[in-house]
This record gives sequence, C-alpha cells and structure tokens, in this order.
Amino acid sequence: MANYCVYQDRCHAEVEQKMREFVLIPEAKEEILLYLMKENYLNEERFTRSYIRGKFYIKSWGKTKIKMHLKQKGITEKLISTCFDEIDENDYLNIINKIYENYESKLKELNNYQKKSKTIKYLLNKGFEYDSILQVIEN
Repeated sequence: MANYCVYQDRCHAEVEQKMREFVLIPEAKEEILLYLMKENYLNEERFTRSYIRGKFYIKSWGKTKIKMHLKQKGITEKLISTCFDEIDENDYLNIINKIYENYESKLKELNNYQKKSKTIKYLLNKGFEYDSILQVIEN
C-alpha cells in the first residue's frame, strides 16, 4: 500500500477502495491506514492541494468542478476551501479568458449572441463560476 501511495498522492477513500480488493480483516485495514498516515504516505491536505493544482493547471477545470470531484472523494468542505489558495486569482481569470477566446473563435456561422451564450455554457460545464466568466468577458 505504501508503493500505491508513493506513486501518486491518494486520499483515504482511494486507499480504502484499493484495500477492498485484498481480503483483509478490519483490524489489518486500520493498522495499514494508521501506518500510512503516521509515515506521511497518506496526507489528505497534500492530496487535496495536488489535486487542485493538477485539475486547474493541467486540465483547466474551474473551482466548481474541482470542488464537486473532491467532495465525491470524501474530502471535507473546510479542507477544500483552505486548499483553494493553490490557484492564483490572476491565473484563474487568465485561463477563463484564454478558454473563452479559443472556444469562441472556433464557432463559425453564428451571430455574436449565440457565440457568447455557447461559450459561457461551455465555461460553466468546465466548472467556472458565472460571476468570474462575466468579469472576464465584460473587460
């Protein structure tokens, strides 16, 4: 299990899911989890920060989508909120602007209103907040 955690940051839910594949008694599972946490192989905050950076800077996901996926992994709202400082606000607005311009330029044969509404819908699906989108496109 240590190798599983070393390869990539993991959350408790992922480790527990992996342990279900093995036939272990509950006491052994608890011992393994305690060992992984004690030796810092398993660290929820480190996982959350790494997840946020990866999904934003590599996949260009917005905060809403990242938060939803972290909640599905059993990460607390408080920890998620604390770790969102990994995303620089200027980078966030720049990514929205970049995606907006790229997507809108691909839309041919539509009037300006249709282009704008389709692009906003696309950005919302990527997990960006409506207020942030409007802030970018109105400047």
